[in-house]
Amino acid sequence: MVTLPLHVRVREGIRHPGNWLQLGRYGVVGTLGYIVNNAVFALCVHVLSIDFRIASVLAFLVSVTHNFVWSRHWTFQARDGHAGFQAIRFFTVSVAAFLVTFAALNLLVSVGHVAKVPANALSVIAGIPLSFLGQKLWSFKR
Repeated sequence: MVTLPLHVRVREGIRHPGNWLQLGRYGVVGTLGYIVNNAVFALCVHVLSIDFRIASVLAFLVSVTHNFVWSRHWTFQARDGHAGFQAIRFFTVSVAAFLVTFAALNLLVSVGHVAKVPANALSVIAGIPLSFLGQKLWSFKR
């Protein structure tokens, strides 16, 4: 079996209507995960008085678990694949995206003096494109 180069796969994928529906489902799951992430972050920072960097990691761990379950079963409908392998790939992509969001959060709070909860909300958005492409093209690849 010949594998097409990434740029060809992306170009062909844009032309497939099912991918746009999948992107919509990803948006719903991502929005819910975004809400979960920000709620956990706010709880950790304001109620539990946890440092914002540790709160960011805790919020990530809760939201990544939420997102994996929903992404596997609904967004990418990948129930036929091995859950363990998918989880490892999903987590790897999510950690890469999290590193982008963590760096953005630190810059927004430390350099930009943005309040912690709004900075977290903005920084999470920075990792979305990397996350979607990684999950679609690698974690739940068929």
